[in-house]
Amino acid sequence: MENASPLVITISRQLGSGGGYIGQQLAKRLDIFYADREIISLAAQHFSMLEKDLASRDEKKLSFWQSFIRTHAAAPDAYVKPQTLPPSDHELFKAESEIILRIARERPAVIIGRCGAHVLRSHPNCVSIFLHADRAFRIDRVMKLYNTTEEAAGKIIDRSDKERALYHRAVTGQEWADARRHHLSLATDKIGVDRCVECILSYLILRG
Repeated sequence: MENASPLVITISRQLGSGGGYIGQQLAKRLDIFYADREIISLAAQHFSMLEKDLASRDEKKLSFWQSFIRTHAAAPDAYVKPQTLPPSDHELFKAESEIILRIARERPAVIIGRCGAHVLRSHPNCVSIFLHADRAFRIDRVMKLYNTTEEAAGKIIDRSDKERALYHRAVTGQEWADARRHHLSLATDKIGVDRCVECILSYLILRG
């Protein structure tokens, strides 16, 4: 019997591996919804925050001092305006998970990041992808993306990898870069970003 649930593709990716581009191309080729900034926008509305402020939290744990402020904001001698308090890691994860689950119920979609593979692990028609690449390839893409130096690009990549790993471990209890959690794990530097799109499309046909 044909699966009646909408097809949902989740993409977890290393920064600089081409995940955003591949996700956009898949959505275009399949003529389905592309969910990336929309998740941040809806979550920002949920927390009555500016989208740009919440975007800075994308797949990152709260810093020690942000967590400290949240913990002590209710103390009589430490008044902080409610709207200045960032959501906790688990509050943000819960809000974004609810948005992702709603999208997956309502329409076919490509969902970028935000622990999508974990959130939709029980979805009957979800395909989860992990995209990775070697450091030189990633640095080159980040240099072009951010118009920055090789040294700065390397630091951006290292920080992103560390923050994503810490956030995923905190909210899911799992390792972010564990390929065993995904249906496909593709090395975009070896295959090429455009060929990765074709690989994923071929996989969708093979799985039926």
